[in-house]
Amino acid sequence: MRVRAIATSLLVLLPLAAAAQSGQAPKVYKWVDDEGVTHYGDSIPAEYAELPKQVVNEHGVTVGELEGKKTAEQLEAERIENERRVAMEMKRRADQALLATYLSVDEIIMHRDRRIELFQAQSKVTEMYLVSLRKRLARLEQQASRFQPYADDPNAPMIDPDLSDDINTTKETIHRHESNLNKFEDDEQTMIARFDGDISRFKTLKGIE
Repeated sequence: MRVRAIATSLLVLLPLAAAAQSGQAPKVYKWVDDEGVTHYGDSIPAEYAELPKQVVNEHGVTVGELEGKKTAEQLEAERIENERRVAMEMKRRADQALLATYLSVDEIIMHRDRRIELFQAQSKVTEMYLVSLRKRLARLEQQASRFQPYADDPNAPMIDPDLSDDINTTKETIHRHESNLNKFEDDEQTMIARFDGDISRFKTLKGIE
């Protein structure tokens, strides 16, 4: 069977050499089947389509490679390797940006402290506004206490729709700004952690103890 395969290769390569002299050489493929037998052909039978193949010239010299169907393990290994390369490239770019942005650790600390001041200023303004909103809500609820459904008196009149809407709007505004305040605090802690990481990485890149 091996002799037949080699003989077949000669039948393929001889016409190929003649065609090459005329400048019209077709592609010839070379592959090895599961039994280790080498095959040549100007087309690939369906049963061998998933095997790795080589492209050879008129002298039988390999001039190209065609991968066969990859296993699930090979595909997973490639995915992991690609993710590793992307992560390494992102880290390299981050290091370049860090070194291009700062000249010293003191510069990083100064930039961090300015950002902290900004977050704290936003938090202070929000806290002051919340104090004002809560006082307003207390006044509105005091007014509403004379009306249904807030009054203890079952004969009290129903609350004016405008007053009810004002109470609900004020409550929603308080809730929104409380959420903003919590976000400012969370963002501040995240920012501090990021700057701490930048300082540590900067020291490593610069060889600073």
